[in-house]
Amino acid sequence: MNEKKISQIKIYFVAFITFTIWVLLIWQNLHDGVPRHHLLNNADLPTISNWWGGMVLPALSWIALARLQKRILKAPHSQASVLSKRIFVGFVLSLIYGTVLSISFLNGYEEVSSVLFPSLLLIAIFIRVYREEFVLGFILSMSLTFGAVLPTIFAAVMALLSAMIYFLAQFFWVKIKK
Repeated sequence: MNEKKISQIKIYFVAFITFTIWVLLIWQNLHDGVPRHHLLNNADLPTISNWWGGMVLPALSWIALARLQKRILKAPHSQASVLSKRIFVGFVLSLIYGTVLSISFLNGYEEVSSVLFPSLLLIAIFIRVYREEFVLGFILSMSLTFGAVLPTIFAAVMALLSAMIYFLAQFFWVKIKK
């Protein structure tokens, strides 16, 4: 995949995300109003409006795709296609993961939600879930349910924790092998 093709994908993807979030926000505004979400689902904490998603999601998508573009272009030409497929699979899997988490939360299946949160850290031992494709997919999938800001905060914390877990696990694995 060449730079021009990746740049086109990035532009189309960000345009699609921008169009989708703004259509959703306008639709919400014209119907029941744009939802607001309490931090940590606690009524004592401040609320964050979904309007922020109109800026957060396009910016986050652009930044994540720019970093993915650099990663693909840095890869040896023979591995760029495989890397692109891995990125796509990681993105789709994180979309599914975030969707299941959102649906379980909305439907009151707290046992599913309570298993999915810590299992992400368990998965982080083996897979680099702190990478852009995972974080972006997770945020996009949860944005319809929780707005863009709360999933972004949660994903940033989880990305930091998962990176620490991944690198610590790799460090100890190397030490054990020696």
